[in-house]
Amino acid sequence: MFFTLFNITILLFITYSGLIIFYRLGWIKAPEFHVTLTGKAPSTKITIIIPARNEAKNILDCLYSVIAQSYPKELFEIVVIDDYSTDHTAAIVRSFSDKNVKLISLKDHVTEGQLIAYKKKAIELAIEQATGDLIVTTDADCIVKKHWLRTIALYYEKYDPAFIAAPVVYSGSSSNENFGTRFLKIFQALDFMSLQGITGASVHQKIHSMCNGANLAYEKKAFNAVGGFKGIDNIASGDDMLLMYKIYRVYPERILFLKSKDAIVETKPVESVREFFDQRIRWASKANKYDDKRIFGVLLFVYIFNVWLGALLFFGLGIGDIELLFVGTVIAKTIIELFFLYPVADFFSRKKLLWWFLPAQPFHILYTITAGWLGRFGSYEWKERRVH
Repeated sequence: MFFTLFNITILLFITYSGLIIFYRLGWIKAPEFHVTLTGKAPSTKITIIIPARNEAKNILDCLYSVIAQSYPKELFEIVVIDDYSTDHTAAIVRSFSDKNVKLISLKDHVTEGQLIAYKKKAIELAIEQATGDLIVTTDADCIVKKHWLRTIALYYEKYDPAFIAAPVVYSGSSSNENFGTRFLKIFQALDFMSLQGITGASVHQKIHSMCNGANLAYEKKAFNAVGGFKGIDNIASGDDMLLMYKIYRVYPERILFLKSKDAIVETKPVESVREFFDQRIRWASKANKYDDKRIFGVLLFVYIFNVWLGALLFFGLGIGDIELLFVGTVIAKTIIELFFLYPVADFFSRKKLLWWFLPAQPFHILYTITAGWLGRFGSYEWKERRVH
């Protein structure tokens, strides 16, 4: 019995380790793009799209950071789409009307309750009215760096991508927060940083499609050429990865990852365990909707490996050999993941977080199993909307 369990565990671990090492090599091989403030000035007209729903506490800082861009003012416009906010989000956006910020109210175009994918519809409406050749999206709770647009434009003009995935990082926790809240934010930061590393590696090596809607850029003509969100507009989430794959099928060689510190967008972690699971279930819910079966296979294998570890823990309690097998595998898993994550953490200037990696492992295994299952069979609430 134990011999069989041991062999299966070793086989799964070796396969998992090979995958993680492959991602590490991909991340390291991805060249870092550096911005120059001299030389040829970028000339691309950009439309920045920011969907917002009840973001009164965040939208002000977001808009200030976007307005403060080093990019020529005449070459970019900002379009905020208010998604039925019940707070003062719309009023705050209107106060920026003299700074080339345009507000679109979703309620002027659709009746609430008619849609499943509100965010996709919001982005679609904004693109219809966009004057830019390049669409750049971020979220209302994000802060962007001064040279964010300049970096994207220079990268676009140099490499001619149809779609650019760009880096996102979670803002840090505060030492004034209680331990539970601080640990939750650190856990999110580690998990998300891992996903960003995999994103950079997979896009650079063109092995599967990954990105995050908080920091994307794509040609308006490419969006229109693939029919926008048509065909995926019945899925609540997926305004990023599902669109990315649609564009990939038409322009497979023009999907790139912008690995640049100047392009990093900072976003906020959620504040509670309930919000965290709702967010991760939302992400997991689109897994079986991927036409890109390459990523589905990877997600399925990683899920099976974590389920196997969970089963070893649950059924092996009190059985010394199985307990040792579980502990040894988790330690080995932590080492190989840290091997992958170290250069990613260095890029994001988050190396201090790695001290929390081992304590977070048991929780990560449990969360992966739970969120994966509920993403397939459960429901979640996002922005005060219940999605089944």
